[in-house]
Amino acid sequence: MSDEERTKQIAELSKSLKEGERIVGPTRRPDGTLRKPIRIRAGYTPQDEVAIYQPKGLKKEMGSAGPPGYDPDADSKPKPKPKTKSVKRNERKKEKRIQAALEKEKNVSEVEESGKQEFVEALTSQVNELAVQDSQAQDIDKRIRALRKKIRLTEALEQKSTEQNLKPEQLEKLAKLEDWHRELKLLEDEKGETTVS
Repeated sequence: MSDEERTKQIAELSKSLKEGERIVGPTRRPDGTLRKPIRIRAGYTPQDEVAIYQPKGLKKEMGSAGPPGYDPDADSKPKPKPKTKSVKRNERKKEKRIQAALEKEKNVSEVEESGKQEFVEALTSQVNELAVQDSQAQDIDKRIRALRKKIRLTEALEQKSTEQNLKPEQLEKLAKLEDWHRELKLLEDEKGETTVS
């Protein structure tokens, strides 16, 4: 593009400008070419020219005094003083104290773990005991219900008929009625004992 074409382009852009807008003329790029003119709206301030990117490694090498890889900061750091016997001894004592504290903490945690384990075992045995008692109580309940039903049916049978109309099995049931009453009483007493304990 020649200078004339650029001025024509700028003139065309400036014709269509609104109030407060302006045009920034073409600027040169680092490689020497020109950018297009830019229209800037009212109230906007354009960002400054961005610096050319330079990798950090190149900046350091260019700015440092000495061969590549030389770190002047490392030279400027003060060297540590050699440790005296007393400083070394104190450090060893400190390490032993820390080690002893760690050992003690470990032992305490092991004791706590074993205590927890004993507690869990005791709790498990109690739960198992309760489960056995519960199942026994359920068995007793079933037997009590069955006996009550037998007694109820036999008593109903006794009221309905006389001994002459009864079959031999029914007569046997009537004979066992008193035994069932005794057994029922024993089971109810046993159930009362298991619920108390």
